[in-house]
Amino acid sequence: MRAGAYSPNHIGNDTAIFNATVEQLRKRGCEVTIYSEEQLMAGEVKERIIVNMCREQRSIAILQQMEDDGCLVINSGYGIENCTRERMTRILIASNIPYPESLIVNTNEVIRDRLIEGGYTQAWIKRGDFHAMHKEDVSYVRHPEEAQEVLQEYFLRGINRAVINRHLVGDLIKFYGVQGTDFFFWFYPFDEGHSKYGHEAINGKSQGIEFDKEKMKQICQEASEVLDVKIYGGDCIVSPEGDIRIIDFNDWPSFAPCRNEAAPFIAKCIFQAIKDRKNQK
Repeated sequence: MRAGAYSPNHIGNDTAIFNATVEQLRKRGCEVTIYSEEQLMAGEVKERIIVNMCREQRSIAILQQMEDDGCLVINSGYGIENCTRERMTRILIASNIPYPESLIVNTNEVIRDRLIEGGYTQAWIKRGDFHAMHKEDVSYVRHPEEAQEVLQEYFLRGINRAVINRHLVGDLIKFYGVQGTDFFFWFYPFDEGHSKYGHEAINGKSQGIEFDKEKMKQICQEASEVLDVKIYGGDCIVSPEGDIRIIDFNDWPSFAPCRNEAAPFIAKCIFQAIKDRKNQK
């Protein structure tokens, strides 16, 4: 299970999707033992098939070591690390996945002039080293001077790296998917009152801009493959012209608005991965 510190404002939802997936796996005849993330770090997990929602850095290192030792780990510890902001930004851009124009910087840099030269007015500053744990780990700024101030605050908080995304105007969409299955769910979070930190209010109520739904699904599936994350979710922006860009991608989110629909597909994905692994032997 995911440690509570990494489920900001979503502890109940994260627990619910985890338990729903466990129930679906047991229905398929799997024997499942539930551990806390703390028990994983204490070395108590000896199974060779690990299904996890971990986010703690020590947990990720352990999961990667288990994978290297031949364990089946879903989501992959390497995939979870790929969803940290700097790595995600580099991978998505290098893979030609539609993503905002971005700068990757040290938090002690003077970046005001670079932002002015690049035409960055409104932007998002996000901690680059790890997953967001607090509201202040993702900051909306309205001009380069404010960006410089926020970056300094990150430095004082001990965050050494940050990603600066150009703010995109358009409809904000939240999505959930499961690799290798037909499951894909999307909705307008602001319209539905769905929020973790309240940032959805920046883009505001959706305009219902027309876009290619299959194209969005394809983009998200491709992102899941290059990031190596089977169970995923995130956010994208649809521009007034109908262009789709991913702005955030998460390993195993809460699936809160579609939990009952998603759980059987998540279990199916895991079960198929187990069968595939056995067939390789």
